Amino acid sequence: MSSDRSYLALRLEGPLQSWGFDSQYNRRNTGLMPTRSAVAGMCCAALGYSRGSTSEQEFLAAFGSVRMTAIAIPRNGMKRELPVRRLQDYHTVQNTRTAEGKIKDCHITHRQYLADATFGVLLEGEETLLKQVSDALENPVWGVWLGRKTCIPTAPVLAGLRHDRNEALSLLIGTRPLESFTRQEEADDFANGRDSLPDVPVSFASDRRLFSPRRIKTWQAGENA
Repeated sequence: MSSDRSYLALRLEGPLQSWGFDSQYNRRNTGLMPTRSAVAGMCCAALGYSRGSTSEQEFLAAFGSVRMTAIAIPRNGMKRELPVRRLQDYHTVQNTRTAEGKIKDCHITHRQYLADATFGVLLEGEETLLKQVSDALENPVWGVWLGRKTCIPTAPVLAGLRHDRNEALSLLIGTRPLESFTRQEEADDFANGRDSLPDVPVSFASDRRLFSPRRIKTWQAGENA
């Protein structure tokens, strides 16, 4: 495989988004930034890889070397920026199974979403891998969602693939400097990070979903690295 580096720009825009990293059982929260696991899942869906398949495992292993930068992009309203709001849905599920193996008529859950949010995601990695993802996002095998199936993109997710980082960034933020946006990047080591998330997918298999930790740093708009 080629060792050339490329930069894949993704546009995540929709009325609802949900980026869970600590969600289980009855409460499914969302973080304020897209997660690496959700982006990897989006790529797997576009490629048509089934949960737990060999193709999925090989892709996730290769995706581990990809560096990800998420950028919060203010969304313009008629006269001012639209504020990002966190929305909570009272959700009911029928015919779930209890720990004793019985069928429960109705189970109540709470699910959070981000409303009126827009993000750019820059993936840096090996050219062949990102070209494969780029081609798949242009003509996805399965649907691509912004964290959950209820979160439908309102713009094409694929912004473009470039060899130059600045050119790829310009597809997402134009000529404005990256430092003027709130963004989240990979931390090279623990000392340089500000938080750790269980956000590196090892397997999406339904019966053995597995994630490893990811060290990140988040910069507020106007804050220099």
